[in-house]
Amino acid sequence: MKSNIIICFCFLVFCFGCQIKQNSNPETNCDSTYLDYSNSKDQFTGGINMIPITTPKGTFNVWTKRVGNNPKIKVLLLHGGPGGTHELFECFDGYFPNEEIEYVYYDQLDSYYSDKPNDSTLWTTEHFVEEVEQVRKALNMDHSNFYLLGQSWGGILAMEYALKYQDNLKGLIISNMMASIPEYEKYAAEVLGPQLDPEVYKEIKDMEANNDFENPRYAELVTTNYYTEHVLRMPLNSWPESITRGFNHLNPSIYIYMQGYSEFGVTGNATLKGWDVSDRLKTINTPTLMIGATYDTMDPKYMEWMSNQVPNGRFLLCPNGSHFSQYDDQKNYFKGLISFIKDVDSGSFN
Repeated sequence: MKSNIIICFCFLVFCFGCQIKQNSNPETNCDSTYLDYSNSKDQFTGGINMIPITTPKGTFNVWTKRVGNNPKIKVLLLHGGPGGTHELFECFDGYFPNEEIEYVYYDQLDSYYSDKPNDSTLWTTEHFVEEVEQVRKALNMDHSNFYLLGQSWGGILAMEYALKYQDNLKGLIISNMMASIPEYEKYAAEVLGPQLDPEVYKEIKDMEANNDFENPRYAELVTTNYYTEHVLRMPLNSWPESITRGFNHLNPSIYIYMQGYSEFGVTGNATLKGWDVSDRLKTINTPTLMIGATYDTMDPKYMEWMSNQVPNGRFLLCPNGSHFSQYDDQKNYFKGLISFIKDVDSGSFN
């Protein structure tokens, strides 16, 4: 009799506990299949898929990793750089699963976890747009569930993708990226640069004028005076491990080829020089969120202007954030981002 009472008590505790989890945390909902990979082809790899990408120079594989299951919401993350990695998004693990948002990490071709053909003829926005399209198809994303989030260079790529393939999108998020390289350069030269100590800024600009980018002093000045103010507003020794790891994995060849050496604009003959789609934003009808930050390398007022150029736009300002506002203004960043995704999903976005 006593053992039966104990068994009944344990059963009640289990059921009550399950009910609490259902009410407080969707991720641990007893009926949720969000973290159930048992019927998935990628269960063996823990959600990792090496996706073949067809190019004029052959077929190469790009690395992706799916987190969660949600047939209505699938977010593909486009990292910055060019030549960066998905690692700069790893903090999404702290927020999206609790909302049962499916998301996919993705290293673009020639980035750390993907194949590296090291062929500069493939380092074009046109190539990367088609690469994203092939990834989308491989992952069965479509207009009913496909959200594209691009940060920094990834924002350029996301805008270019939307300008060609917006019919495939359910939602678009442009994080910390302006629609015009010339306007970005103007902001850096007229606003951000002069905020530095005048002697420091002069030394930086002198080295840039002399193409002395390999000088260790250049990296030291930019990192300690600029990065900690406008890239990630934390002391360098406090930067998250995922950020330092991501920087260590950056492919400098593609970065320099497309962006150049400077953080104050696109230098030399780098291929993104002059890129500007500001006058084409009005043709993007997809619900769009523009994310800016007060201390960003990108002008937050311009980001707000962008949100008014797209017919269905919304602006999110991270008041405490910089270029990596997903880290240094996390609460505001994810609150606004999740709200946008949920509003689009529910049909209440306006």
